[in-house]
Amino acid sequence: MTINPTFLAQRTRSSVNWGDARARVLSAYRGWLRASPEIQTMYSLNIPVSAIRTKIRQEFEKHRYVQQMKAIDVLLFQSNAEFQETLNYWKQLSHVMKYFRPEEDPGARLPPNFITGFLEGRN
Repeated sequence: MTINPTFLAQRTRSSVNWGDARARVLSAYRGWLRASPEIQTMYSLNIPVSAIRTKIRQEFEKHRYVQQMKAIDVLLFQSNAEFQETLNYWKQLSHVMKYFRPEEDPGARLPPNFITGFLEGRN
């Protein structure tokens, strides 16, 4: 098997206008959704494809209300880099599974009070 480091690589570019930024975000989102079955088989995940797609949706929803075009371009660059690293199998299983840790769940992020968090050893 030949290693092709430029597989899935994209040029870094700025969005021309909001319509272009929206189209680029939707294209990145669709690419992640289409690749989720392949990600599951490549990394031998014991997670259903629907859960992977839900997590992808949550990651995109985190940045739904970003209002600066330059910030959107940076987020798109990061998404494309993650996509390339994931599908080129440059990540290990622990890198992929970090997205599915219970600490990543927005509802479970903060303990109810300081003492509980202290006793659990959380920061």
